[in-house]
Amino acid sequence: MTEIKQTNKSKTGYAPLVPAVQQASQILLCLAKNQTFKMRLTDICQQVGIHKSKGYSILHTLKNFGFIEKDPQTKTYSLGPALIFLSGRVLDNIYNQEKVAPFLESLAKETQSTAFFGLIVDSHLFVIAKHEAYSGVNISIRLGYRFPLTYRSHGKAILAFLPYDEREQILASEKLWFYSDTSPVNMEQLREELDRCREVGFAQDLGEIDTRYNSVAAPVFGHNGKVVACLVVVGVFDETLADQYGNKVAEFARKISYIFGADVEQIYERITREELFVTTSDTHDTRRRPSYAQ
Repeated sequence: MTEIKQTNKSKTGYAPLVPAVQQASQILLCLAKNQTFKMRLTDICQQVGIHKSKGYSILHTLKNFGFIEKDPQTKTYSLGPALIFLSGRVLDNIYNQEKVAPFLESLAKETQSTAFFGLIVDSHLFVIAKHEAYSGVNISIRLGYRFPLTYRSHGKAILAFLPYDEREQILASEKLWFYSDTSPVNMEQLREELDRCREVGFAQDLGEIDTRYNSVAAPVFGHNGKVVACLVVVGVFDETLADQYGNKVAEFARKISYIFGADVEQIYERITREELFVTTSDTHDTRRRPSYAQ
């Protein structure tokens, strides 16, 4: 019997990488990932893998366009303000802030608190839109501020609606910010809060990190059915109002999700099936899991 070998030949398009552009991109990403935000030329070049003269030329060029700043005293480099304009245009393209603004204004007026909308980027939540109450005690949060992903109520709201495996991976992290940066996390309490969040659609933080402030948050879904953002209200409102405000935040978060092209009902049904599947299949995990029949 003759063996016939079939080969699949695919034509690759002519799309070479431009070394200087590639290296400039690596430098920007290197600075973005650095925890101190400022780096010396030698350290940048070592991480990117380029010669100091080449790195200097690229940094000098980026500096001329405002993408890089140089501290003349410390001789260190950091990301420049021109990137704010670019990131703003990106965010406007992905999630139009004008679509979110009416919801933030309504929440701020009703709760006399600060309402903000945060976009999930890697392990952080970036504030891209906000509205502060006109009266009372205002909590000012600057646009562009980034919170740890697992911080306060928004961390619970986001984590509760992540796929099970992804959620468990985050919970296994050494540092979690749900309650503070130093106190050990009571995992049983946290899991119960995540279960409740999936049931009612919002999470809350009642003075757990700072006794002066309370907050409620709800997840916002994108057209791909994944959690892409979070709607948050933070203020000095009384704890007895947390459920009322939480329900309103959850309602608005669902409406924003619809605007972004998400089928919220289908998403909740899918999450319910996934959680029930984990409940019945993972016989070694005896912790309490939510009942969605309520």
